[in-house]
Amino acid sequence: MTITVYSDITETETLPAAYFFRDYAAMPEIEKEALNLCRGKVADLGGGAGSHSLVLQERKINVTAFDVSAGACTVMQQRGIKQVEKKNIFNLGDNQYDTILMLMNGLGLVGDIDGLTHFLQAVKKNLKPGAQIIADSSDISYMFYDDEGALHIDLNAEYYGVVTYQMEYNHLKGKPFKWLFIDFMVLADYAAQCGYNCELVNEGDNYQYLARLSLQE
Repeated sequence: MTITVYSDITETETLPAAYFFRDYAAMPEIEKEALNLCRGKVADLGGGAGSHSLVLQERKINVTAFDVSAGACTVMQQRGIKQVEKKNIFNLGDNQYDTILMLMNGLGLVGDIDGLTHFLQAVKKNLKPGAQIIADSSDISYMFYDDEGALHIDLNAEYYGVVTYQMEYNHLKGKPFKWLFIDFMVLADYAAQCGYNCELVNEGDNYQYLARLSLQE
């Protein structure tokens, strides 16, 4: 079973549905490192099929999985995740967490640059003292270089890392949505403007990186 992925920046691709149900051994090293950094009470944002929450739950970590999709929430509950909430990332309620986790290019959940600022401000009330946001993203500027190595980016247009996606499964096509890929330096700049420290934890394949954000003291 495959998911067809349409975007406004690349050719149509297919993705095995099983990818979202992988276990810890099959996860990329960046995801493994992110899970190993989780501590305390954890909020797993964009939980999807719940693979990351399952790993944490098996480690006896208090984790709540969040997803805006009712179907995803049902799948996570069926897979045995004990704490699942159907909420979007901009309104997690009043609970506070030691770690907020956003994986699989998880910062993309904010949609665009304005969404990033909105999220970083909104989530402050959900962070315990000393809390951390562990998230990954990718710098996709490499897609805008020509054969001679020149970079072609329209600085007057929307940030180049905002991609519009649409998914199709079993002939059912979802609504288009924006997804943010943000390079680390831009992330660090916006994080600082919102009152956060931003640390580059690791860099992986395909220009992906793992970052840790924490509120400035």
